[in-house]
Amino acid sequence: MNPIPVIEAVRDGEHLPDGSLEAFLEGYLAGDVEEYQMSAFLMAVVLKGLRRRDLSRLVHIMLHSGAVLELGHLGGPTVDKHSTGGVGDKVSLVLAPLAAECGVYVPMMSGRGLGHTGGTLDKLESIPGFRTDLELDQFQRILEELGAAMIGQTSEIAPLDRRLYALRSVSGTVPSIPLIAASIMSKKLAEGLQGLVLDVKVGAGAFLPDEERALELGRTMVEIGADHGVPTVALATAMDRPLGRTVGNALEVRESLDCLRGAGPPDLREVVVSLVTEMLLVGELASDSSEARSTVTEALDSGRPLERFRRMVELQGGDPRAMDDPGHLPTAPIQLEVRARGDGRLHALDPLILGRAAVELGGGRTRLGQKIDPAVGYAELTPPGSELAVGDLLGIVHAADRDAAEVAANALRRAARVDGDGVEPRAQVSHRIDERGVQELRSGP
Repeated sequence: MNPIPVIEAVRDGEHLPDGSLEAFLEGYLAGDVEEYQMSAFLMAVVLKGLRRRDLSRLVHIMLHSGAVLELGHLGGPTVDKHSTGGVGDKVSLVLAPLAAECGVYVPMMSGRGLGHTGGTLDKLESIPGFRTDLELDQFQRILEELGAAMIGQTSEIAPLDRRLYALRSVSGTVPSIPLIAASIMSKKLAEGLQGLVLDVKVGAGAFLPDEERALELGRTMVEIGADHGVPTVALATAMDRPLGRTVGNALEVRESLDCLRGAGPPDLREVVVSLVTEMLLVGELASDSSEARSTVTEALDSGRPLERFRRMVELQGGDPRAMDDPGHLPTAPIQLEVRARGDGRLHALDPLILGRAAVELGGGRTRLGQKIDPAVGYAELTPPGSELAVGDLLGIVHAADRDAAEVAANALRRAARVDGDGVEPRAQVSHRIDERGVQELRSGP
């Protein structure tokens, strides 16, 4: 096929004739469309976008370029959650066993840390022995037994997405809402879902900090889900400060375990409960949001999801002793307390600064395949809105050596905005998006 008319049509914002996009992508997979021609197509999408119909066709082709799970035999609805990424975002570790406790089957395929944001796979792999590289048949057996399993994307799932993502990363075509949405949704829909809930982060620590663009991404993914017969709901959640009081892989596992015991920081609990409430609704396990939220809250407060998570850790090769004894999780040799140098109100805690500092500590990657240190990061972070006096704790740096700890401590001081002009924090859950559109919520920070 001749790829040029397809590239030109997207470049000019025109409708693609039936079959042309399919032929173009099949030609790319077969080697008949060159990498530079696909790069031109991707750049045209960045500049002009894609019509809804064409975007859904793109997702369909990406989705069916590999295996699509068949999970209709399970004894309940299959619903997953996806986050657009943030700092301190350990939601999945609590959400998956909690949703399973409430009757949802959660076939979760997650990613690694990207840029300044952490990744679910890296957090799970900080549990000694935990395997995220299971084959699909092992994944499905654990899912059937426990109601939840958590792995990385396998080679069978959406191989076209992997090729396109690798090309986007070297061609300046990553920041495109249609391409981001297509990449996310092609992988999620391949899980054989009956429903999907999206956690769209908004604020300085998000990949799309601007609220308008974040909501546009949410709307786009909800539309793709609807076009593929999968009820999809998105919640916009705050990322103008870290989520919870820890940043760093093993540290976030500890905080997740606290939450699974029925404790944990209020902001983490609020996001988890709100998302699982939506999972019960799209899975038709509750008649309304009040009933769903009551069910979720009772299950979380009971501590039962911790036992489900313990069993998942065991079945995926991890050390279940780490669920009760933090000594079985990686621990940094240096722990440096960072204290306030003046009195005042902590107006803000910049998540971008802390996310980048955690990467510099060794808790994230600056190059492909880099080994990370699961023990480093920040703990006991003081939440914005707190009143501080000289000597009060801002947080504790966990580092491999003293020099790295001092650098990270200075980053925490820069991130902490005390007094000055107050910045109104975002509501923890600010918007809900479904097929009917965007609804602004009135929950407090």
